[in-house]
Amino acid sequence: MNAGERTSQTAGPQRIARHDAHYPGVLGIRLGDSAPAQLTVIGDPGMLRARRTALFCSARTPGHAILRAHDAARRMRDAGVTVISGFHSPIEKECLQILLRGKQPIIVCPARAIQTMRIPVVYRDAFEAGRVLFLSPFAANFKRVTEDAAARRNEFVAALADLAYIPHVSPSGKTAEISEMLREWKVPLV
Repeated sequence: MNAGERTSQTAGPQRIARHDAHYPGVLGIRLGDSAPAQLTVIGDPGMLRARRTALFCSARTPGHAILRAHDAARRMRDAGVTVISGFHSPIEKECLQILLRGKQPIIVCPARAIQTMRIPVVYRDAFEAGRVLFLSPFAANFKRVTEDAAARRNEFVAALADLAYIPHVSPSGKTAEISEMLREWKVPLV
């Protein structure tokens, strides 16, 4: 791929409708009528064809789970695993820092619309290298992150997962709900 091709693939935002070849069919299977009619992407939508490992972690995490998460992020980075997450909780953010030092694809799903989003500085080098895809199921009017939007985003990420890694689940928390959803969909936990 030459630089001109990379620029055209990472230009955005782009919309992907259900009938588009890049729209992940697994969303319709797992979410049914709740599957978003269209997605918004900034970056190479071809990354959606990769096998995806979802990363979730409760906001309050004990020390031993934090170390496990960091080790797992390094292993995923070194193995070239495509990781998808909202990268919102503190541990998810720390794992993102580890992943950004690799060469593997990263799919970032903010809990808001991305139509007017500017690429944050922390992602720029990886994005310019064609390794980061921003993906959102939200319409343009969802401009602020809310608790409901975060829950919907997490369900969306879980629905896209081929595998999932959850270093810590707080009992009765939001991550516990996602963990149960993954179990129902028979998504293997790594």
